[in-house]
This record gives sequence, structure tokens and C-alpha cells, in this order.
Amino acid sequence: MTSTLIVVCSRCGGLLLAKAYQKTRTCPHCDAQVVVGKAKKMASAESASEASMILRKLKSDAAAKKQSAKLV
Repeated sequence: MTSTLIVVCSRCGGLLLAKAYQKTRTCPHCDAQVVVGKAKKMASAESASEASMILRKLKSDAAAKKQSAKLV
């Protein structure tokens, strides 16, 4: 089974999933070509479903942090 990475787009900062063997991936948020080997890696998972759960958690945490910053 191939591991799945969660990486950050260098253009928009969006999070995206990529297989560990992929060289590039198109960001679904801004259509930039992300070089997987050079991108900031947020997490790694053994399966796509596990990576998807981690991605949802990271996005939820970021949204909560953004919301709490608005309240201050």
C-alpha cells in the first residue's frame, strides 16, 4: 500500500492530498502545480481514508483558530 501525504500549496497555502510516489500535484484550490517532494508536508498516512480524516481535522483546527482570532 502506498502512503498518502498531506502537503501545503506554496501559492495559496491550501492543503491537498498526494501519493508519496507523485512528483507533482495540481492544487484543487488555485490550480498551481505543487512539487510534492519540495512541498511542506503536514502529515503522512498509510491509507487514503486515514489521510482524508487527518485532512478534515487539520482544516477544522485551522477554521477554529481563525474563528477564535476574529473574536479577539
